[in-house]
Amino acid sequence: MRLKEIQRTAHQAWSPAEHHPIYLALGTSAQQLDASFNTTAAIEIFEMDFSDPSLDMQLKGSLPTANRLHSIVWVNFGMGADGTGGRLVGGSENGTLTVYNPEAIMSSGAEAIVGQSEKHTGPVRALDFNPFQSNLLASGANDSEIYIWDLNNFSSPMTPGAKTQPAEDVSVISWNRQVQHILASANPSGKAVVWDLRKNEPIIKISDHSNRMHCSGMLWHPDVATQLVLASEDDRLPVIQMWDLRFATSPLKVLENHTRGILSISWSQADSELLLSSAKDNRILCWNPNTGEVIYELPTTNQWCFDVQWCPRNPALLSTASFDGRITVYSVMGGSLKAQQQSTADKISSSFDSMDPFGTGQVLPPLQVPQPTMQDTIVPPLKKPPKWVRRPVGASFAFGGKLITFENPKLPPVQSPQSVPRQVFVSQVTTETEFLQRSRELQMALQSGSFNNYCQAKIQNAKSDAEQDIWKFLLVNFEDEARIKFLRLLGFSKDELERKVFILPFIRSNEAAAVADARTSGSVSPADFFSRTPKESANFQIPVSCDTDGLISQALLVGNFEGAVDLCLNDGRYAEAILLSISGGEELLKKTQQKYLSTHKNNISMLISSVVTQNWRDIVHSCELDNWKEALAALLTYAHPEDFARLCDTLGGRLECEGTEKRCLQACLCYICSGNIEKLVECWALHRDCSSPLGLEDLVEKVMMLRKSIERLRNSEVAVQSPILAEKLTCYAGILAAEGSLSTAMSYLPENSDQVRVIPFQPQPMSTGGPLSFPPPGPSMPAANLSGPQLPPSSSTTGGLPPMPSPGVPPTGFMPSTSLPSGLMPPSSQPGAPVPMYPGGLHSQGPAPPMASGPYVPLGSGYPQGGPGAPAAKPLPAPVVAPPPTGTCRVGLGFVNTHHSPCDGIPSGGSSVSRSHPSSSRSPSGAQRTGWCPIRSCCLNSQQERTWHRHVTTSYLCVCVSQLLQQLPAERVEQKEIPAEHMVLKSTFDSLVQRCQLAAGDPQTKRKLDDAAKRLGHLYDKLREQSLSPNILNGLHEISRCVASQNYQRGLEVHTQVVSSSNFSEISTFMPILKVVMTIANKLGV
Repeated sequence: MRLKEIQRTAHQAWSPAEHHPIYLALGTSAQQLDASFNTTAAIEIFEMDFSDPSLDMQLKGSLPTANRLHSIVWVNFGMGADGTGGRLVGGSENGTLTVYNPEAIMSSGAEAIVGQSEKHTGPVRALDFNPFQSNLLASGANDSEIYIWDLNNFSSPMTPGAKTQPAEDVSVISWNRQVQHILASANPSGKAVVWDLRKNEPIIKISDHSNRMHCSGMLWHPDVATQLVLASEDDRLPVIQMWDLRFATSPLKVLENHTRGILSISWSQADSELLLSSAKDNRILCWNPNTGEVIYELPTTNQWCFDVQWCPRNPALLSTASFDGRITVYSVMGGSLKAQQQSTADKISSSFDSMDPFGTGQVLPPLQVPQPTMQDTIVPPLKKPPKWVRRPVGASFAFGGKLITFENPKLPPVQSPQSVPRQVFVSQVTTETEFLQRSRELQMALQSGSFNNYCQAKIQNAKSDAEQDIWKFLLVNFEDEARIKFLRLLGFSKDELERKVFILPFIRSNEAAAVADARTSGSVSPADFFSRTPKESANFQIPVSCDTDGLISQALLVGNFEGAVDLCLNDGRYAEAILLSISGGEELLKKTQQKYLSTHKNNISMLISSVVTQNWRDIVHSCELDNWKEALAALLTYAHPEDFARLCDTLGGRLECEGTEKRCLQACLCYICSGNIEKLVECWALHRDCSSPLGLEDLVEKVMMLRKSIERLRNSEVAVQSPILAEKLTCYAGILAAEGSLSTAMSYLPENSDQVRVIPFQPQPMSTGGPLSFPPPGPSMPAANLSGPQLPPSSSTTGGLPPMPSPGVPPTGFMPSTSLPSGLMPPSSQPGAPVPMYPGGLHSQGPAPPMASGPYVPLGSGYPQGGPGAPAAKPLPAPVVAPPPTGTCRVGLGFVNTHHSPCDGIPSGGSSVSRSHPSSSRSPSGAQRTGWCPIRSCCLNSQQERTWHRHVTTSYLCVCVSQLLQQLPAERVEQKEIPAEHMVLKSTFDSLVQRCQLAAGDPQTKRKLDDAAKRLGHLYDKLREQSLSPNILNGLHEISRCVASQNYQRGLEVHTQVVSSSNFSEISTFMPILKVVMTIANKLGV
């Protein structure tokens, strides 16, 4: 590609490689005249400014000379430290050899000529400087004159030896590029002589036997010391001969492509595979002398080019001098001519701006000529990349942490026909060793199911107390009695509290004894207090006066509990008011409680109000954030499973809004308790750096452990539906892949990237009550890939749960040994009693016990079972037919064991049986349910006991039968039948799932099939509702026929067609799982 051009008839010389910027020196050529017959001569220096798209060269300096030149060279002798200067040496037509200072020429200094000699007797046509010693210069002229000049002492040249005979002109001279004392000269007759300056004599002569070799150029090989090329100017033999001095009887290789004599050659010092030649056929060719192939041809004009030269500093540039008086600079790397074409067009256009062709004295307006679309001309580069572009060695990082390295071996000087073997090395690069180690430990824990050990190890290695607390909370999720252990981590221990309550009276009595010795020392424990038998009281009088006591008595005598309670409240007798309201009914009790709580405002009243009214929303929204532990403890103790997760999230949200790292970690603990994976990820990512691999590993470890704990409680996989978590897991998988753990990285990515898999959430009824988090909608990822082995079934008693105590009743060990006062029920059976927990490790997946309507009173003793994400217990429908009464009385323990639904307390013989909301658990046969009704323990004789039993049984059965009859209509729910024409779909798909279940061997596939059997129910529901479009129905029937013929590939194709042509929201609940089933069937071959 042409870059620069100037109108000059001159010989040329590039500035040395060390010189910057790049200059081109031109000396007026001898024996050439232009059309003006101008005989002046000058040396000019131009700067190559390639940032200018125009073809113009910038003239930096000019020096008129007395003689025209036959040759010119620019040597790096005398260059300054800044890379400027050097020396220009010109050989003139009268034999004068002149040395110029280029810096003086460019600065217009008078001392531009630093040396001059007239030793030669004829035109100096050959010049070359020694590449090893820049002060040595060789020159050749007529009569076989060859001189070696030392620029340090220019007046006394030396000769390489005796003149060759017969005497001839020296047309070219060249220093060897590998051996500094070897010099070669050539004559027009085609003879070349190699001189050894140490011996001062020629050591070898080369000549062509055809005697038609008119030598116009000679160059040494840049890399091989014994090889050189000769160019022939004879039109009868337009060739370039390559000679090897080790076999100098004939040419080693002949390059033939020019049709007329060769005028000039130039060998690139940067790449020995690039040899330029210009000839009388108006062509400039670039050869690969090793193969003899022409690899590039420069676009030239119809004029001979008598001189070509490579640029020493920029190996892609070359310059040419032609007989039409043009000096042109080219690039062999190709490019676009658009900028040059535009620059030329602008120059032509601007030349007509101020013309006045009609002499009117007015400038003509510019012609509105439509501009033709200028086509961008692209000049191609070399066929093969040159050596300075080729990398001697290379390295590249590839996917999966692979490092690809290679080397470009040094080719032999003469390329052999066999290709040189080249090796590529593939290495595994690991930069995040700690990240990989922790990732492997996490993966081992996920696959082996050893979550407890993993969390224990994290607790031991935690670097901070906050980190240790988070792992302790995560560990509790994998243990039994999760809520009790959560409370212990928060600093609340039931055993420790009982101990403090037990010793408090003793401490107070000792303090009182120290103050007043007259008082009786010692005190009684709570157990002793309740075990005291009331003494026989004396006769008393019932007041009927008009004062407060009398009015209360009169109201009680007529059964006006509400009036009696109002009198007590107005008189400030709140204890009597609450006791009377218990007998007045639930509504009166609530009113009394509200009035009492509204008049008593202190630090404890809000907590008491929430315990009594079960209003934990106010506690969560209004408590001081410093009391977050107390608020979370209250939720763990009392909150209903269906509200627990929401309340925990609300508390965590308040903590997170503070924006401090401390509150962020506290919020994370709340989210761990609620099992809200998305909130945990958002909070952690907002306040912790997850951009680094180790920071991301911290997050993934916690998320995966929390996820596994939820799966353990639900016994089902948890889909990733958080966009933030999906993004983090994708980034995590990318880091794993970059470190070479491709298989592990794949386990964190979705199975299919073409279609987002929609997994509708289906909570499974469980016997283990606990908080339930409903993840918000978002891009879902199949959870199967993230799962380890199938979770082992949690420990459970055979056939469901054992009979449990009444909700809210303390365990037997904590029951008072004496009966309660008449008319009172145990405090723990009231609404707001602590939420109990199943004893032991009960994680059964059996159906949940039925819940009675009314305030939430959980099951068992202690606190509710279940950890984060455990589904809420759902009530089961009551049996259609009441089971036979087979209850037994356990008066000593204060319980009545029945096999009936719970009922309200039943009055008997002046004593009241407290109201309760018991739960029940199915027996192994599923036919009976066991409930417990607490009653007051009392001392009864046999007659009273029989009367009491009869009354209780009769009343209890009446109430239970009444409740069952009320529930009967709710059980009679009719379900539509699937239309007969679509029944084949149900039978075919159900049969396919069953066959796959029988053939499947691995647990993961079985879990998928179990999920498929449930999710196909959505399809059958839509068939019953007849809500599917005809297109979908036709596709389903086609899929059914393919399944029946076991042509699953065709079935999958039809499936794709149906999905692509239908509204995805209409089929999203069943079409994805149908594809999974067919894929499994195809794999199993069923």
